[in-house]
Amino acid sequence: MKPHLIFDLDGTLIDSANSILKSFDLAFQHTGIPRVAPLNHAVIGPPLMQTLARLSGRNDEASLQQLAAAFKNEYDQVGYLETEVYAGVTALLHQLHLAGRHCYIATNKRLYPTQKIVAHLGWQSLFSDVFALDYFEPALNNKAAMIGEILQTKQLNPADCFYIGDRVEDGLAADCHHMDFIWVTWGYAESVAAHPPHWQVCETLLSLASTLGVTALDERQHP
Repeated sequence: MKPHLIFDLDGTLIDSANSILKSFDLAFQHTGIPRVAPLNHAVIGPPLMQTLARLSGRNDEASLQQLAAAFKNEYDQVGYLETEVYAGVTALLHQLHLAGRHCYIATNKRLYPTQKIVAHLGWQSLFSDVFALDYFEPALNNKAAMIGEILQTKQLNPADCFYIGDRVEDGLAADCHHMDFIWVTWGYAESVAAHPPHWQVCETLLSLASTLGVTALDERQHP
């Protein structure tokens, strides 16, 4: 089995939709800036500034920074505490850890709230490292660049890694580095009907556990 497992966070390990959407809504209310796009699962996952530009229909730095500050104030202090873990995920992470597998997080979420969520959930010992776009200096632009930096920073061979995520962006990032990708469908995944044939699709946590070589999960523990 592959020794290194890189996990996306939102929609893969945790369901953060309600807390994120609420924080976006409050950011627009507090700033008085009109929102021109709907708040739905489509805004969960992309980088913050990209999402704020989409929701506001603006690209001026002042407005976006004002919205970003309001969002961070809400989400980083209170919103992150409402994060929900998909059923069975913590058990899976513990078993992978006990089996000597090296797990990492690679997320578009900012590093600061990501670290707060990991600490809040008691997951610090389960991950060898936690990466975000702004983990690096200067901050990276996309997942593909982040996966490349992780491989270089940790001196990992792509053949020894899985990337596990719920979005097309995740799969394309893995493909850029010739890394095997597992597409999980319980999060914010787009339609998997036309996925590339070399992507492995897991519709339940039990399927993912089996793919990763873990078989002792309780059958009731699945998204």
